[in-house]
Amino acid sequence: MSVYRVGGAVRDELLGWPVYDNDWVVVGATPDAMRKRGFKPVGRDFPVFLHPDTAEEYALARTERKSGHGYGGFEVHASPDVSLEEDLLRRDLTINAIAQSTDGELTDPFNGQGDIERRVLRHISAAFSEDPLRVLRTARFLARYASLGFTIAPETLALMRTVSQSGELEHLAAERVWVETEKALGEPSPEVYFTTLERCDALRVWWPELAGEALVKGLVAMAQVPDSDMFPLAHWRHAQLVSPLAAEPRDALSERLKLPNAVAQLARHTALTHSLIKHALTNHSLTNHAPPADALEGLSVLRWLERLDGWRKPEQVEQQLALVKILAPEQVDPLERAWKAARAVSPQALIAEGYQGAALGEALRDRRAQAVEAALI
Repeated sequence: MSVYRVGGAVRDELLGWPVYDNDWVVVGATPDAMRKRGFKPVGRDFPVFLHPDTAEEYALARTERKSGHGYGGFEVHASPDVSLEEDLLRRDLTINAIAQSTDGELTDPFNGQGDIERRVLRHISAAFSEDPLRVLRTARFLARYASLGFTIAPETLALMRTVSQSGELEHLAAERVWVETEKALGEPSPEVYFTTLERCDALRVWWPELAGEALVKGLVAMAQVPDSDMFPLAHWRHAQLVSPLAAEPRDALSERLKLPNAVAQLARHTALTHSLIKHALTNHSLTNHAPPADALEGLSVLRWLERLDGWRKPEQVEQQLALVKILAPEQVDPLERAWKAARAVSPQALIAEGYQGAALGEALRDRRAQAVEAALI
């Protein structure tokens, strides 16, 4: 039995990039041998075990054969007879196919170290095309390492385009597509992920709404995100990316990707905020300048607060105010005043005045509208 550290941990250590997790491959072992050593089996599709002390993943060396469509369409063969080189051969990129023994010796059958030095993402073999998820993963790796000077090898980009045009991407599960995209949105150069997918014809498969000019506008918007921990950076970036889209295509994209409710809702709320600021600009014909502090209209602000469900979920207004600080900082103070004034309107006070039923709802909205209008003066 021989144990090797593999994949991302070895790659990132060679790059001088932070290493957060270790993955290990075990050559010459059986599942029974792993269990006897105290390892806990967790893999359903192939034998993966958790170390009894570190909880790091140890996978038995394996080979794969394409047997169907998509990410999961493989037959896996794990056996003590599978060599380290055979296990590395099934991986996607040369920089991800470097193994390190426990004494530090590197095994690099596909010259991944050379490609690290050349700053190139290059596929190992034609088997790259058997797993369509690798198109997205390669684009994600470029989003991570573009700032280090990495590019995709021309022959690899051509293979990515072939996969995209083959229809294989359509067989991916939406959840897997979002997992890769969410990771890419958290990388140092997330815009590279989308421009790369556009270059290899993958964008039209899962993100057709972002084709062409919509992507250009979305990437400009994505460059501005609030300094807020209310949502992960990746979710803010997604919301900004799709903010130029109209409601129907934006919702269609959310549905296709089966986005988590919180992510889809943030995108809707962010679009509302963009619309509010754009409305203030349009009304004052200041297309080349930021609107003045009195450009906001009371009714527009009230509708914004209502659609954010601010009365029941005030944190959603606070989230969008964080965005306003980036998009239109001169509007933050008036919006905060209006928000504070609207929240101060007491339903109990109106009930004490004799309002009830539908009349109470109407009176409450009228008073809030008056409070917002007064706060904006």
